Amino acid sequence: MTNSTSTLPVGAPGVPVRAGRREWTALGVLMLPLLLVSMDVSVLYFATPAINADLRPTGTQQLWIFDIYGFVLAGLLMTTGSLGDRLGSRRLLLCGAAAFGTASLLAAYANSAETLIAARAVLGVGGATLMPSTMALLRTMFTDPAQRTKAIGLWSGVMTAGVALGSVLSGILVEHFWWGSVFLVNLPAMALLLVLGPVLLPESRNPAPGRFDWPSIPLSLAAVLPVIYGLKEIPSEGWHLRYVASLVVGLLFAALFVRRQRAGAAPLIPPALFRGPGFTPSLLLTLVSAFGMMGSAVFTTQYLQSVLGKSPLAAALWSLLPSVLIGVAGPLTARLVQRGVHRGHVVAAGFAVGAAGFALLALAGTDSLWLVLAAAGVLASGVVMVMSQLTDLAMSGVPAERAGTASALLETGTEFGGALGMAVLGTIGTALYRHEMPAAAPAEARETLGGALAEAPGLPGRAGESLLTTAREAFTGGMHAAAVAGAATLALAAVVAATTLRRSQVRDS
Repeated sequence: MTNSTSTLPVGAPGVPVRAGRREWTALGVLMLPLLLVSMDVSVLYFATPAINADLRPTGTQQLWIFDIYGFVLAGLLMTTGSLGDRLGSRRLLLCGAAAFGTASLLAAYANSAETLIAARAVLGVGGATLMPSTMALLRTMFTDPAQRTKAIGLWSGVMTAGVALGSVLSGILVEHFWWGSVFLVNLPAMALLLVLGPVLLPESRNPAPGRFDWPSIPLSLAAVLPVIYGLKEIPSEGWHLRYVASLVVGLLFAALFVRRQRAGAAPLIPPALFRGPGFTPSLLLTLVSAFGMMGSAVFTTQYLQSVLGKSPLAAALWSLLPSVLIGVAGPLTARLVQRGVHRGHVVAAGFAVGAAGFALLALAGTDSLWLVLAAAGVLASGVVMVMSQLTDLAMSGVPAERAGTASALLETGTEFGGALGMAVLGTIGTALYRHEMPAAAPAEARETLGGALAEAPGLPGRAGESLLTTAREAFTGGMHAAAVAGAATLALAAVVAATTLRRSQVRDS
């Protein structure tokens, strides 16, 4: 059920109405903040040296400048999704846009590391409101199944492309302007949303939400943040006690959170959502797809810079090429579903395509630029096929008044899956790298390829060149092992998708 203060097409009860020019224009407006939220994950990649020179953060502060945005975003998604259903998705979206724009301005002109960290935290709050709100409004505007499939395909493509575009945009802006410009680009889009949003976007909220479950907010944060932190640190730092303890603490709070949701009269996350047609398998399979996407990115980004020797900006520009295949995969997938191909088969095919991308990555040598780019493109295309259809399936099976909460759960699953992929596949690659490095190599070089790059210039004669050759071969071997594990995981997911989604029937309303 939807309460709307904007005009929406009206048809017979229970009959989906095709969206018109107004709804498609509104979707275009929604895509801008969505693109910027996903870009902000990577927008600091090339701005870091300039920020360090200007603000002189400590090592700990530098880590928080990078990480606080993602931590706050992941931790608040479930809360903001539920709030959107209660207060209104459009209202929350506009509040989030105002916060995101204000924080962007504060970040651009930050005169200290502490100010920049605080601004990035507020950006995370704004991002956490924008992501589930856009999907909830999309669910409200597009009631026709075919149109909704197409719209969600565009939504998924924008989300995937935004991370790659963020790093390139930051490189271009920092090269021509000062580092704060990477934040100022957010302002026009947020201003446009604040002006056009009240005119074009309908309101969508739960007319009878019940009492808000405030204690679940700190419980959800205590469940999400330690797990994300542990998974994020393990690939680079190893399975140290504090990271394992962080995972354990997070999982314990997760158990308490689930128990409260099952027992509460008005839970933050209604258990009934998981009984919706196809929702639970969609959530779990979305996690697996993010596992593959982010797990592969750990290696492809390092490969372009550290193995092939590309500059950061050149590596980012090369990494845009796989986006061409992403742009084809989304519309093609929507067309297949519209022509009657079963959604479960399309998802299974997407996982198979992703597995093929990992298989290509396993064939790369130390000088295989085009093969690695092709592998990244094929893998990303498979992920877009999977995520667009799983999102559509999950959102079609939940009531419109719960769309914000459902979208937030999917996004939280994506965050967990990405962190898990980096942790597991990163650990596999690192373990093999260390096994392949000779015991006589310097200690730092035996730890990471970055350590080898740092140590090589200080070695006499041809020893440095020999160390780099060995390290690059060891890294590529570790990438092969991780790719095989990733291919096996996605191939298994293809079988699971074909089995579990075969009988998934959802009501399109």
